[in-house]
Amino acid sequence: MPTTSHPQKVSLLELATYQPDAIVSRQIVKTETGSVTFFAFDAGQELSEHSAPFDALVHVLEGQVEIRISGQPYLLQAGEAILMPAGQPHAVRAIQPFKMVLTMLRAEMSS
Repeated sequence: MPTTSHPQKVSLLELATYQPDAIVSRQIVKTETGSVTFFAFDAGQELSEHSAPFDALVHVLEGQVEIRISGQPYLLQAGEAILMPAGQPHAVRAIQPFKMVLTMLRAEMSS
């Protein structure tokens, strides 16, 4: 979905289907201050440990996932979310097929 100045309705769960032994991603929005990306992971698929210089919010839409942040495992399921703080190593492993939205915050929030 390209970034536009016009409202666009989207069904997040229908952005992509599960692919056998794969991770599918679709970027929804990308700006200078952040991005929103949809992911569909088949069971057993994972992203190895890495870190990012910005905070990131994972919102699980369907299924179940283990997200490890600085060595601590967190089990999440549909309807749950977790903040992955900037600079902390994290990894993602699909316990069962799952879909998520990842929101990267590339700028500090102003108060």
